[in-house]
Amino acid sequence: MKIIRSYILKELLLPFCLSLGILTCVFLLGNLIQLANLVINKGVNLGTVGRVFLLYIPVLLGYTLPIACLVGIIVTFSRFSADNEILALRASGVHLGKLLIPLFIVGVIISLFAVVLNERIIPYAHYEQQKTLKNLGVSNPTALLEAGVFINSFDSQVLFIHKIDGNQLYNITIYQPQADGPTRTIIAKRGEFTPVPGEDKIKLKLMDGTSDEPNLENPDNFYKLNFKNYFMTLDLSNKKEKIEKKPKGMTLKELKDEIIRLERLLVDTNRLQTEYLRKITWSFSSLIFIMLGFPIAVITHRREKSANIVLAIFCAAFYYLITLGCEALSIKAIIRPEIIMWLPNAIAGLAAIILNIKCVS
Repeated sequence: MKIIRSYILKELLLPFCLSLGILTCVFLLGNLIQLANLVINKGVNLGTVGRVFLLYIPVLLGYTLPIACLVGIIVTFSRFSADNEILALRASGVHLGKLLIPLFIVGVIISLFAVVLNERIIPYAHYEQQKTLKNLGVSNPTALLEAGVFINSFDSQVLFIHKIDGNQLYNITIYQPQADGPTRTIIAKRGEFTPVPGEDKIKLKLMDGTSDEPNLENPDNFYKLNFKNYFMTLDLSNKKEKIEKKPKGMTLKELKDEIIRLERLLVDTNRLQTEYLRKITWSFSSLIFIMLGFPIAVITHRREKSANIVLAIFCAAFYYLITLGCEALSIKAIIRPEIIMWLPNAIAGLAAIILNIKCVS
């Protein structure tokens, strides 16, 4: 039996490592285009972009590690089944339930690593990414300008730019929230920017637009002012302050402490509780995927690797879609987080138990 277990683990290693590497690279490519744009078009230092790129790897491992476990199990045991090796083991008197023991142990080890990954490594990578990008905005403010998104990196201003071509901007909208009145809005058809050397500022020239100007007789109201040219300065100096961690950048202890603090202030903590439970539940998805992949591979009895990989990805996608739906229900407080966030693991775990009983009997 020891020889069989060693053989199974040896056969599992290659498809697991290959799928983990390929999946991580595929996900990284989606971010590579955006990072390359920072280097080519925004003149960002290559070392800074490389650091952000490397920090994506542990973040993506949280997604790709469980999928790699599922792909490795299904590919390996589908080949065993198609080559009649499973049948040969049964004919030799080996109960398939014994094959689950080494798989379960491997799943527990990977899940314990995933706990450390989700609790320590990924939060660190998220926070370091956040700090690097914020510091990038301070050292190179023009890198923060991106078309088609709301930009709130500048002091007391929110920008939306439809198109950017070099230092030329098109269809610009600037929102300036007022502490004692309605939000002021500036709209321009065209614009151009110039970084201020040695300062954390951008000089912005707007052309052919309108701006909301305060009505001196009634300060709570504005009137529209048409302009040909309008000059303003965007300030980034406030971004040098300490960067506040986002939920994904917090450890379990930090999340728990923040939840307790906000509950004392009677503030809604569903989003933080959801993230807290997501880190825990996703850590054990690798174990569940391993135990689910074994009976699926043996029952389907397929040799084609491409079909097996598609099957594995379909199962993983179904699991993650359910997880995303549960997260939405949890954040909106439709169902309590401690109940709904365990639902995907409960469904997948129950399916694994039923299929394994059917497989080994």
